[in-house]
This record gives sequence, structure tokens and C-alpha cells, in this order.
Amino acid sequence: MDLPVNITILGPGAVGSLWACYLQKAGHNVSLWTRNSIPSELPLSLSAKENSSYAFSCNNKESLSQCDLLFITVKAWQVESALLPLLPLLSKDTILLFMHNGMGAIDAIKDQISHHPILQATTTHGALKESSHKVKHTGMGHTVIGPFNSLGNQCQFIQEVLTHSLPSTEWNPEIKVALWKKLAINCAINPLTAIHRCQNGGLSQSDIHQDVVQVCCEVQQVLQQEEVILSQSELLLTVNQVISATAENYSSMNRDCFYQRKTEIDFITGFLLQKAKQHGISASTNQTLYNQIKQLEENFL
Repeated sequence: MDLPVNITILGPGAVGSLWACYLQKAGHNVSLWTRNSIPSELPLSLSAKENSSYAFSCNNKESLSQCDLLFITVKAWQVESALLPLLPLLSKDTILLFMHNGMGAIDAIKDQISHHPILQATTTHGALKESSHKVKHTGMGHTVIGPFNSLGNQCQFIQEVLTHSLPSTEWNPEIKVALWKKLAINCAINPLTAIHRCQNGGLSQSDIHQDVVQVCCEVQQVLQQEEVILSQSELLLTVNQVISATAENYSSMNRDCFYQRKTEIDFITGFLLQKAKQHGISASTNQTLYNQIKQLEENFL
């Protein structure tokens, strides 16, 4: 992109902070919006191949009103409460880009945001927030972006903005398929790593891996009804590749349970169970995992 884009990142956690640093490094005008809504400055250091430092304005209403792109990286269950109060401050032309685990969060508010161009994205870049001022790029990955509505379909140039900042980024007009595939992987990895309190690699142990196989079997039946073409063997192969490639990583749900925080289970396994019910599919293994995570949440919330 020749011209800098005005970008506000809503939710500077690990992923939001990672993109904030790379987007600013690429020359874009980046500001942050945090949960306390008090204007401030936030320095962020990025640990990657080269360590670098950046400074961002936070909760600046003028920057928010002038932003071309609102990059929404809060957790799925936070989307509604974080975004709706900001809508009166946004231009109707502001592009809303959602990047979070799970599915269904946008559906709940789509009528209130339908006048905006809406994009969805999923990424495999690894990010770890080491402290409130430090983010570590733990692994290079790939980002897929695509339209949620017809207005979003006119915003393919955002793919260039992202890929010039943090390669590589792909435009996929059928983003729903990519999101379903990511959801399938999350269904297999997130609840099990949280319940067994293990790193992703722990799922390769034979006793736990039986549940991985069963989850994939149930998920694939739902994917088939949703017209997402992915065989059970292909899905299991993909999940096993992710388990192997991220063996030393802790899933986001594992970390949420470790720190006794609310998880995204309702937008991952919960969303799958909703669709399974609609299609008359039994998903008993996923139901059991969902119930176990909800029980864990009740114990610490």
C-alpha cells in the first residue's frame, strides 16, 4: 500500500499487540482501544528476529472516529460488549475486521453493524504476551481474510495492507470454509489440552488421542452437512500436523483455565453443538468436553 491506513486495534492482547507492532512498522497509523477507555500511551516491545519498540496512543476518540479499519482482536465472548459502545464514534465507512477463535460472535450483533463493511480473518501466527508491554512473535504463520457481508467484498485491498505488514495473507471469498476448518482444529485441541492441563503435544499420547479421533469424527459429520469438503482422514491429518507443529505451545483455552478466566468454549465446541443439533447429529464426545469445561469455569468464576 502506498498510503498509510488509519487503524485502531480493539483488544491489544497477544494477537492484537503483534499486529499493532507490525502494522506500525509498515508505516500505518495505529492506535489502540483498551477495556479501561482512559486516554493514555502504551509502549510495546516486539520480540521477533529483531527486537523493536513502538509507542501507541490508547483510547483516543479522535483516532477512533478517523480510523479506516477497526481491527477487533478481543475474545469471541467479549465482542458484543467491547464493540457496541464504540459504534456511535465510528464512521459508517469504517471497515470492521474480526480476528478471534470460534464462530457465532458476529451473528449475534450483525443487524447492528450491517451498515459497515465487515471482514473476518484467521491466523496461524504465534503470539505470546509476556507482559503488558512485551509481545513475542513465537512462530511465523499464515493469515486468511475474507468478507462477511457484501460491503466487505469490496475491501480486498486490506489483504495487501496485512500481507505487507506481516506476511503472508491470503484473500478467500469463501472465508467461512477457512473458519470452519480452524474451528474443527480448535474443537480437537483446545478443550482436551485444558482438561488434561497439557501442552498441545500431550494430545499425541494414545489414551488422549482416542478422544482427538472421536472429536474429529463428530466434527466431520457436521462439516459435511455445512457443505465444507473435508474428509475425516484429512481432518485428523491436519489436526495431528498442528499438534506436532505446536507441540510445545499451550492452547488459549489451556491458558484461560490455568489463569481461571472465562474461556471461548461457547463459540468453539458450543457453536459446533448448536450446528450438530440443527442437523440431527449426535456429538456426545464434544458434548462431554463442553460440559467439563463449563464445570471448570463454574469452579473459578
